[in-house]
Parts: sequence; structure tokens; C-alpha cells
Amino acid sequence: MAAPRHIAMRAARALASPRTLSSATTTTIRHAALTPRAVALRPAALSSSPIRTYSSAPSDAAPSDAAPSPPDYLDAGELKVFNMLLEGLKPTRLEVQDVSGGCGSMYALDIVSERFAGLPIVKQHRLVNSVLGEEVKKWHGVQMKTKAP
Repeated sequence: MAAPRHIAMRAARALASPRTLSSATTTTIRHAALTPRAVALRPAALSSSPIRTYSSAPSDAAPSDAAPSPPDYLDAGELKVFNMLLEGLKPTRLEVQDVSGGCGSMYALDIVSERFAGLPIVKQHRLVNSVLGEEVKKWHGVQMKTKAP
């Protein structure tokens, strides 16, 4: 009986001492210990991962069949992408934003379309890429949020 207790005490000391752990294990243990506290204290606006929320439209809302019109603040590149998506996907909601700082190398897209109904997210994104065609190949990156109404 003395041997198992001795082994347990040695293991407890080894876990308490960071010298005996590899740096990856130490990082994992520290990360696991700090993650809940860090997430709880982090404001939602500073969160590293976007939070996707869903809501149902009120009964007096405008019909969802209406095609979105481009906002006045879109620049030429954003407007081109907006019109390509509007024509190809017939979305009920569409937001296009140049997130590259104005050079047109990265766009954030938020699209709600009936054409996405029944498709997994990967196929929804492939459909968007096919609509954008050669235009998307000129970009450095794209952020897409797609869903069916």
C-alpha cells in the first residue's frame, strides 16, 4: 500500500512543478485554467470569434421577397460585388464590406438567400464563389456568412 501512495505523491509534485512538464503541456494547463475567466471578462465587442445571432422577424416586417438595394456608402468595388451577388443569388439580405482598408483585396459578405435552402455551409460558400467567378480570384481573402431565410 505504501508504494501507490508514494507514486501518487510523486505524480502530484511533478504536476505542481512546471520544470518537469513540457512547454506545450504547461501552456495547455495554463490555457485551460485561464480560458473560462478570460472569456467571462472579455467584452463581446473584443471577442476574437464572431457571435452569430438569429431572430425571427416581427409579423409587421417588410416582405422578405424584396431584393435589397445597395446602400449609398458602398464604394465602386463593394458596389460591383453587391450587384454580382444580387444578380446571381437573388438574396433577401445582402451586406458587402471592404475589410482590407479600402484597397479591395478582402471583403466581408453577409448573405441570406433562398438558394441556400437545404445546402450545407460549404456548398453555400461554393455557390457564392461560383457567382463571383473570376472576381474572387483577385482577392486576398473573403469572410462569408451565409444562411437560408
